[in-house]
Amino acid sequence: MNDPGGCAPSVKRSVFHRSMQALILVLATGYFVFCVWNSAWLEPLPIQRYYVLTLILCVFGMVAFACGRLSFALFLSGTLFFGLKFIAVMKERYMESALMPADFIYYVHDSLIDTLAQYPQLIKLIVGICIAALLLPWLIWRFDIRLLPKLRCWWPHSAVRLLGVFTFALGILWTLQPAGPFATVYETTLWSRISDGTNLTNFFVNIQSLRPRLPAMSDAATAQRLWGDTATKEKPVIGTISTRPDIVQVLEESTFDPTILTACTRPECKVALFQPDQHTVASGPLRSHTFGGATWLGEFAMLSGMPHKIFGPAGVYAPFVLAPRLRESLPLHLRQLGYLTIAVYPVGGNFLDARNAYRSYGFDKFYDVHDLGLKEWQSTDSEIFAAAKKVYDVNRKSGQPIFLVILTLEQHGPHNSTPLTDLPEPFKQGLKADLTADEDLNLSTYLSRLSASNAGMKQLEQDFLHRPQPTVLMHFGDHQPSFNGLIGKMAHKLPVSLEPYANTVTYFMLKSNFDSPALPQYPVTDIAYIPSMVLRAARLPEGSYFTALARLQTLCNGLYIDCKNEALLKSYHAWTFNNLQVYK
Repeated sequence: MNDPGGCAPSVKRSVFHRSMQALILVLATGYFVFCVWNSAWLEPLPIQRYYVLTLILCVFGMVAFACGRLSFALFLSGTLFFGLKFIAVMKERYMESALMPADFIYYVHDSLIDTLAQYPQLIKLIVGICIAALLLPWLIWRFDIRLLPKLRCWWPHSAVRLLGVFTFALGILWTLQPAGPFATVYETTLWSRISDGTNLTNFFVNIQSLRPRLPAMSDAATAQRLWGDTATKEKPVIGTISTRPDIVQVLEESTFDPTILTACTRPECKVALFQPDQHTVASGPLRSHTFGGATWLGEFAMLSGMPHKIFGPAGVYAPFVLAPRLRESLPLHLRQLGYLTIAVYPVGGNFLDARNAYRSYGFDKFYDVHDLGLKEWQSTDSEIFAAAKKVYDVNRKSGQPIFLVILTLEQHGPHNSTPLTDLPEPFKQGLKADLTADEDLNLSTYLSRLSASNAGMKQLEQDFLHRPQPTVLMHFGDHQPSFNGLIGKMAHKLPVSLEPYANTVTYFMLKSNFDSPALPQYPVTDIAYIPSMVLRAARLPEGSYFTALARLQTLCNGLYIDCKNEALLKSYHAWTFNNLQVYK
C-alpha cells in the first residue's frame, strides 16, 4: 500500500535486476563517452569542444531530471549529439553544405523525401537506426537506475526534479548566449560558420540567426505621406512595346573590374565585359553586400530588391529564413505579367536549399548542373551559357516571354590552385607589377578566367541581343573574390565616392536590343536596385513595390542601406513592409 502522505513504498530488486541495472549503467556510460568522443571531441579547437560538451552535459542533466532515469539520460543525450554529428557529416558529404538549424524548419519538411530517394543507402541506414531506437530505449528504461530513489514522497521528489530540469535548462540558455561563457565561439565570419567543418559548434552558434528582424520603420502616417502615390495595381508605362521582351539576367560570380587595382594596368585588365557599347542602357560600379563568398546573398538581393543586411544576422541565411517569407520579388512580379520564369544553376539544386529558395522567389522552372549535363563546380561560363541557350530554346515554344536567370562560377575561388607557368598566354608571364608572388598568381589567374568569361559573354550577347526578338540583358558581379585574403591588402585606385566600398564594389551592365529608356547614372548603385532597373529597361509595368524601389534609388542617389537620409529609409521600410506586405 502507498503511504498516506503520498510516499511510494520501497521496492526490493532481485539480484538479476540489480545486475542488469549495473550492466546497463556501465554500457550506457561507455556509449555516452563514445558519443562525446565522436561529436564534441571532433571539433577542431578546445574552446569548441568544451562548448559542445557543456551543451551535452546540460542536456543529459535535463533528461535525467525530467525522466528520473540515469542510464536512459546517458543514452538519449549521447544519441542526440552523435546523431546530430552524423546528420551534419552526411549533409556535407551528399549535399556539400553545412547543417544549420534552419534545415529542420525549411529543409526537412520540404526536401527530405526527395533527397533520400536519391540515396537508397541512407534509407537502409535510417530504417536500421529507427529499429534500434525503438528496442534499446525500452530495454534501458526497463532496467534503469531511478534518480533520487530515497525521495519516495511525490511532492519533494517532483520539486527536486523540476528544479533540476530548470537549472540545466538555464545552463543551456547561458551557454548559447553570444555574450555568455563561450563568447569567443561566436566571433567567426559568415563563411566559416557554414564551411569550416566545425559542424556542431556552428550549428548551435547559428541558432541565434534563425529569427529575422525587420528594419527600423517610421510611423504609418509618414510612410503614407511620402510613398502613398506609388501605390497602383498596374502602373501604365509610356511607350510599352507590343511584344514584351525576354529578360536575361546573369550573376557573374566573384567578378569585378580589375582596373580598380593599382597594379592592373596591362591591356589584359581592360575587358569588354565592363565596357558600354551601342546596346548599353546603364552601367557602372555596383555596391554588393558580401566579400569573397556568400553568392546566395547576391541572389537574394537581385531577385527581392532588398539587401539581406536589413534583416539582421538572420539575413545571411536568406535561402532558408527569408525566401519562404517573400511576397514580392522580380520573378513573382514577372509571372503576374505573363512571363515564364527560369533559373539556370551551376551546382546541385540542394546546395544551400537553392531549389526550394528559387521556388519561393517565384521561378517556374529550375535547372541545376545535373539537369544541364555539366560537371559540378567545373563548368566554364561558355558551357553554362550554351546550356542556358538550349534551355531557352526548349521553353520558348510556350509562347510566353521568358525571364532567364543564369548563375556562373568561372571565377569561383581559389585563384592560386594552378601554378603561374600553367596559365595560358599571356597570363603565365604574370603582371610583373609591384606585387608579391602570391598576389601576382591570384590576379593573373583571375585575369585568365576573366578572359574566358568575356568570351562567353560575347557569345551570349550574340545569341540574345543580335536578333529581332526584343531582349534585355543584365549581367553583374555579385562580390569580389578574396584571393585568399590578399585582395584587401592590394592597392586600389578609386574615386573618393567609392573608397568606402573598396572591398564591396563590383560592376553591372544593363543592355537591350530595342529602344529602352535612358536610366540615371549614379556614383555607385546598390545591388538591390537590379529588379527596378530591369523593369524600367524592359518598359514593363512596375507595380507598387518596384515603383517605390525605383523612387528610393533616385532619392538615395543609388544607395540603399548606406542612404544618407535615414528617415526616408525608415519611411520606405514602413511602406513596403507594413502597407505592401512584401515580406511576412
